[in-house]
Amino acid sequence: LELNKSALTFYNKTDKMEENKATRKLRVCVATCNRADYSKLAPIMFGIKANPDEFELEVVVLGSHLIDDYGNTFRMIEQDDFDIGSKLHTIVRGEDEAAMVESVGLALVKLPDVLHRLRPDVLVVHGDRFDALALATAAALMNIRILHLEGGEVSGTIDDSIRHAISKLAHYHACCTRTAEQHLIAMCEDHTRILLAGCPSYDKLLAAHHRDDYMDIIRNWLGDNVKEHDYIVALQHPVTTDIKNSIKIYELMLDALISFNKKTLVLFPNIDAGSKEMVRVMRKKGVEQHPNFRAVKHVPFEQFIQLVCHAGAMIGNSSCGVREAGAFGTPVINLGSRQTGRETGENVLHVRDADTQNKIYHALELQFGKRYPCSKIYGDGNAVPRILKFLQTIDLDEPLQKTFCFPPVKEWDISQDIDHILETQSALAVDLGGTNLRVAIVSMRGKIVKKYTQANPKTYETRMELILKMCTEAVIDAVHLNCRILGVGVSTGGRVNPQEGVILHSTKLIQEWSSIDIRTPISDALHLPVWVDNDGNCAALAEKKFGHGKGVENFVTVITGTGIGGGIIQHNELIHGSTFCAAELGHIMVSLDGPECMCGSRGCIEAYASGMALQKEAKRLHDEELLEVEGMLDLKKAESVSAIHLINAARLGNHKAEAVLRTAGMALGVGIINILHMVNPSLVILSGVLAAHYQAPVQQVIGQRALTSAQSIQVLTSDLEEPALLGAASMVLDYTTRRIY
Repeated sequence: LELNKSALTFYNKTDKMEENKATRKLRVCVATCNRADYSKLAPIMFGIKANPDEFELEVVVLGSHLIDDYGNTFRMIEQDDFDIGSKLHTIVRGEDEAAMVESVGLALVKLPDVLHRLRPDVLVVHGDRFDALALATAAALMNIRILHLEGGEVSGTIDDSIRHAISKLAHYHACCTRTAEQHLIAMCEDHTRILLAGCPSYDKLLAAHHRDDYMDIIRNWLGDNVKEHDYIVALQHPVTTDIKNSIKIYELMLDALISFNKKTLVLFPNIDAGSKEMVRVMRKKGVEQHPNFRAVKHVPFEQFIQLVCHAGAMIGNSSCGVREAGAFGTPVINLGSRQTGRETGENVLHVRDADTQNKIYHALELQFGKRYPCSKIYGDGNAVPRILKFLQTIDLDEPLQKTFCFPPVKEWDISQDIDHILETQSALAVDLGGTNLRVAIVSMRGKIVKKYTQANPKTYETRMELILKMCTEAVIDAVHLNCRILGVGVSTGGRVNPQEGVILHSTKLIQEWSSIDIRTPISDALHLPVWVDNDGNCAALAEKKFGHGKGVENFVTVITGTGIGGGIIQHNELIHGSTFCAAELGHIMVSLDGPECMCGSRGCIEAYASGMALQKEAKRLHDEELLEVEGMLDLKKAESVSAIHLINAARLGNHKAEAVLRTAGMALGVGIINILHMVNPSLVILSGVLAAHYQAPVQQVIGQRALTSAQSIQVLTSDLEEPALLGAASMVLDYTTRRIY
């Protein structure tokens, strides 16, 4: 009985310990040093505060937040209704190198008392500032677990060294990009403690930048006469490893902006060494009194989002230009070396040697007023839920001692979220056919995860509405399918300008589909980058990434379907031509007086060998009662006759049908010989529903009529079931292909 009582007491005690462990809140201390890092930390702080059953939040404010010259930005933290547990005056004024070192020392003197009093389970620090280095150093020495945000990135100046130093002190990492994750792994950080989360500020950016009152905000900061996309935001900081040159660039930038004569919001530089000299330059040039300029120390983040989103351009060297501005497609001019190495979208124009006013002025001329596709390089709007989930899994009973994973390191496709479930890197592929509109989620390896098909509407408005509806549905489904959508690729018939994302002229099968900017509405609706190209080019890209063309430097793909099209890969690059008319293979003429083609000419390959041409011949034979043979089903109406009936009749011995197919195969073969003699590929790939029927006759014609050196070139039939969708996806998934566009 005593033994049973003892056992019962033990089990009750154990259950009680487990219950206490399960209900214990994680005590998280978030430390913010300046206005920039608060914009990244605030979404996490709101998330922690919204989950009081799991977390207990402590806020520590230090650095330039508490300095009047930099706007006393601690007030915006109080306005956000956060209780600031400690305010530490840690900045030694002087704005030079020695003052930065003294500021780190002063912070290290003051932080131990605060951290000892708060006793957090985890300290959250951000980025690459010298204040953050002091925080990480103090916490590491006091055996407090550290979660570092935005580690693994590369930018330039002393920031890189500080960022990587903090990463080595930190126990956990929440990084923004796949490349940053790879850098951390290469730095021997434990991959199981790295979360690929995205940038927390993007959660707010993507959710809040479409505000109805944005014009009120713009007018409040720049005056009543300013218009959307007709002003500039300028934000330049010192480069601490090259202060003299960064001040010179700042002076040249202000001169260029004065000459450019547009309304400009100039934000004061940060507190780094050299900032005092930059402010002197600004005042020497009379910027604060100039009618075109508004110089400010601080703009609340929610309003700053609106100002950057609707600006005609952003200029300077702030990380905001190469990171957050990309979410809006705002054109950016990045000056100097401060952001060297950062991943950027196509909206950023780099002026690394900003050594003349004229060079900066010319960059403003090139960029001002443009709009670019929205970029999600740094986040997809779901960073905070991932980070909170990550925090919840921290085991406080695990040893605090860091362990490093020395080479060999794990592959790039390691688990990236807290449940160790791989989010499949995927693309959204759109194929606009004459009959159907198709959308698919396509994985990095070419697997179609899910496909959606609808009849293609006949008018522009209904077609665009359906495209956006289907794409939105696919993006929502992608979350449940554990797919992370990297961008959208669009395949369409006709002539396309892939650089601008514009359909110039479409085929007759797709009505109201010429001079259409398809990139912008899709990018604006989904906040994703968008690539567009002709369906023939997409078929070639599909073969290059997933099919017979993989690893082949020079090849040609010919689509044999309703029409005839294709794409040419030369030296691993897709050929578009000067007016985007290259590889119109269906309109190679093989006869001067042949049948009329849909393009208006005569004797094109398409007029002989396309599905439409074969259907036309099938109807003619049917009308003349020359198509039916024994073994075929009776055809009651000419409208039901198709190319397949012609092929079946030929297979069953109909000599007239055989003659039509023989002529079609000869025409296609002669056209392909012309291609061989012009670009000399090492491989020809036939794609489309008629490919299998043409492979043997085309190979035979090449063997009989091509030059001796070209007769050995192989003709293969594509193994890809969905070349248009896979090609559209490859524009997104393949980095090399993307750089061509």
